[in-house]
This record gives sequence, structure tokens and C-alpha cells, in this order.
Amino acid sequence: MPFARSRPARKSLPTRLGSAVLSLSVIFALGFASSVRAEVPFAQMVVDANSGRILHAVNPNGQTHPASLAKIMTLYLVFEAMDKGRLSPYERIRISKTAAAQSPSKLNVPAGNTVLVSDAVLAVVTKSANDMAVALAERVAGSEADFALAMTTKARALGMDRTVFRNASGLPHPAQVTTARDMTALARALIRDFPHHYSVFATPEFVHAGVTHRNHNQLLGDYSGADGIKTGYIRASGYNLVASAQRDKRRVIGVVIGDRSPVTRNARMAELLDRGFEAMSGVRVAAFPAAPERIRTSIAQAAPNPAKTAATATASQPSPPAPAHARSRPPAETAQAAGGQWLIQVGAFHRYALAEQAAQNAAKLAPGTLVNGEIKIVPTNPKNGKPIYRARIAGLSKTEAAKACATLQVKNVACIRAPDGDALQFANAS
Repeated sequence: MPFARSRPARKSLPTRLGSAVLSLSVIFALGFASSVRAEVPFAQMVVDANSGRILHAVNPNGQTHPASLAKIMTLYLVFEAMDKGRLSPYERIRISKTAAAQSPSKLNVPAGNTVLVSDAVLAVVTKSANDMAVALAERVAGSEADFALAMTTKARALGMDRTVFRNASGLPHPAQVTTARDMTALARALIRDFPHHYSVFATPEFVHAGVTHRNHNQLLGDYSGADGIKTGYIRASGYNLVASAQRDKRRVIGVVIGDRSPVTRNARMAELLDRGFEAMSGVRVAAFPAAPERIRTSIAQAAPNPAKTAATATASQPSPPAPAHARSRPPAETAQAAGGQWLIQVGAFHRYALAEQAAQNAAKLAPGTLVNGEIKIVPTNPKNGKPIYRARIAGLSKTEAAKACATLQVKNVACIRAPDGDALQFANAS
């Protein structure tokens, strides 16, 4: 005879309700305890970008994880390598298996393929692409580990005493930490040391392989004067943002770390920047140019230790209206007046800022032959109606143009030369 199954005594309704309430209480208690354990340090800070004066701060020295704010240092070292001639924005870097295996967000370029350095930079700025951050790190330092050491070393040199970097992307690592104060120091250094590169942080979107990637920094276009720089998020850090804005030649830099959502982070940053501008009322800051205020820099200014100063040149042929910041400047001497009848072209781009950056980079890579030249950003109007900006250096002799192109081509920079006034074409617009 089979064993009879004993049934548990049926609980009365009040008892069942009491058990349910107790269970829910335990669940809520566990959930609350979990949220407390998972809570990340919060910090915010806003400073005068010129002097570094603190205008407002909450927990500025509290250590937390930078998330993708680490990419600000990654790009700092990339820009440094460009300016020293160790890296060209026009060279192609190979994507390693390590880079391709990074967690999203990423550009999803297969291992073994190549990407232009300039595209990798834009992908880091807009999409916060982890694979491109690693690829750039490997190109500059040989490995991401060595690059991370260089990041921390540079942090110390910039006075970031409570920051340690362990990777180029900001992906989770328990030992990778920073503070709001250190991030303001990094942002100030970036704008101070690389004003010619800083404008890339204002890029609203980036197109690669037919896909448009919008900038994660939604303050661009939404906050008056905002022109950079970087967002960040991992679960251990919360939502982070380093932002800079300029109004009436006053620039402030704000940092928010550990916010609970992108919406509250952005709103808090807007309030923080407003607070900074209010605190600076009556203070005139002119040390850092606004990113949209792109200046046509002469080669004499762009090249190290120039032998002589040359005047800024304007486009030598009729063209569609240039950007407002270019149109507002008074006419300058022509390249012919500067003493040369030849020019070189180092690229053609769909963005004025990239064309200007290309010309400035060329000036630094071949200062000996280009010191007498003038940067000319010449817009054209192709059939599809989208402007292309040609990056040229004019006012050269035939010999100077030939030597400059030879020097640049050795450094993997595309260069063509022609008598000034010729209709140069450059197919590789980007």
C-alpha cells in the first residue's frame, strides 16, 4: 500500500497575508540594501578655465571611476603624438584582435581591417568607441598596458594626484579612479595645450561606413556656448560628464560624476555651468578661444620657433560663402604678396575644422620648408551641394613646395603641389 502523502496544515488567510507582507518586506529590505551598496560617490565642480579658480564644488577630491572620461586623457596623448610628428591623422591603423574584442560602445571594425587615425579620433569623441580608443593606444605606445602607464604618468605631470588609469577606454577596472578636481585639471590642460585639436569635441555627428553616429554629449546645441567635451558611464561610476562652455570670452569647465541618469546629469551640468558664469560675472577671460571660433593660423604661428611671421591668406578664387567666423575677418594679403607662387594641398574635407587641423599638422611636420607659407582653407561647391574644404599652404616657392611634399609623404601625409591659382582636386574628402 502506497504511503499516504501528508499535507501541510492550511494556513488561515491572516497568516498567509502576514507571511506575504513579511516576504515583501524582506525583498524591499534586500533591494534597499543592494541600492545602498551600489550607490556611487557623487561629485560636481565648476572652475574658471583660465585661472583654475574653483567657482563651486561638492566632494571634489572623492575618488570614483572615470568611465569614458578616461578617453579625454587618451585623446590628450594622441594629440601630443600628432604634434610631435609621431602620429599622422591621415595614416591608417590596423585593428587588433584585442581592440576588436572590446565591449560596446564601439565602431565594430573587424580585426585586421584598418581605419584612418582621424576617423578613430572622431569615433572616440562622438560614439565613445572603445575599440578605437584601444587601437589608438596600441598605435601610440605599442600596447594598451604601456599606454595606460603613460596616461597615469601624464596625469601626475598635470597635477592629477588622485587619478590612476588602467586602460584607454574607461571600461571597468577596480583600480582605475579619478576625482572631479583631477578631471577639471585634465580638461583645462587639454584646451590649453591643444586648442588646434580641441574643436573636434564640438563635432555633432560622425559618419563611418555609411552609418551616422551622433555625439553622446547632448549639451552641444542645447546649452548656449557649450563646445565639448566628454560623457561617461559604467555601473560603478554612474553618469559622468566633463563639459566646457564659453560666453563673451569667459570660459568655464564643469564636472559631474555619479549622477543617476543622463537626463539629471545634463540638467545638473547646465545649472552648474550657469552657476559658474554667474560667479564669473564681470571677469573677462580671453586665454582660451571658443571652439567654433576657428582661427586661420599662419604657418609662422603653427610651426615651432618660426623664423618670420606671415600674414593670413584668404581664398584666391570665387567660392561659396565660407563659415561665418571666416567671413567676419578683414581681408589679408594674398599668397603671392607673401613671396611665393606655389602651394601644396594636404587634404580635402567636409568639415572646416578638419581641413584647418590638417594644414596645421602639416606645418608642424615640415616647419623648415613651410615657415614662409600661409594656411588657406578653400571651400568648393561640388555637384551634390555639400561643401568641401581644401587644406592648402600657399605662398611657397617651387622648391619649398617640392621639399615640403617630400617631407610630408615620408611621414605618411598625402601631399600634392601646384602653382597657386590652379584648380587642385583631392578626391579623399572625409
